[in-house]
Amino acid sequence: MRIKLLLAALLLPLALPVEAALAPGAVAPAFAAPGAMAGKPYNVNLSAALKKGPVVLYFFPAAFTGGCNAEAAAFAAALPDFTAAGATVIGMTAGNVDQLARFSSEHCAGKFAVAAASPAVIKGYDVLLRKPDGTPTTVTSRTSYVIAPGGRIVFAHTDMNPADHIRLTLAAVRKLKAAKRG
Repeated sequence: MRIKLLLAALLLPLALPVEAALAPGAVAPAFAAPGAMAGKPYNVNLSAALKKGPVVLYFFPAAFTGGCNAEAAAFAAALPDFTAAGATVIGMTAGNVDQLARFSSEHCAGKFAVAAASPAVIKGYDVLLRKPDGTPTTVTSRTSYVIAPGGRIVFAHTDMNPADHIRLTLAAVRKLKAAKRG
């Protein structure tokens, strides 16, 4: 498994960035997925999370890689802002899902759930990275969605650089909250 993860990490710079397939207005595919929160097994269910308010669903390539560690820590640090705006944050990956429990406690600081993206979820959200020749990898792209409580995508951002995902999704959640008040 470590060799597979290492190869996937080495291919990331060569993988084609993809545009988020689900544009604003599209219906977000429902899912239930096994995952972890604060190091313990946790079942993630999009429909249940949407009953509480908007959901920030972010896909990341693999736990315990530099960009994914930084992104998870940044989402954890900003979680009070997301919570104040009424949003739930969920991370998902197809990479090294056997390590999600440890990743959830170490890099997510136990503050939000991370889950294993099934092939159906990956296909539904179209977040599979492709090599420059177009062949698929086994790694999910770094794509963030903001999903309104009604289940529609209101924001989508794909960029392998994790730098803007937190700022942009938080702005989208705040805009959604302001529109609800107005």
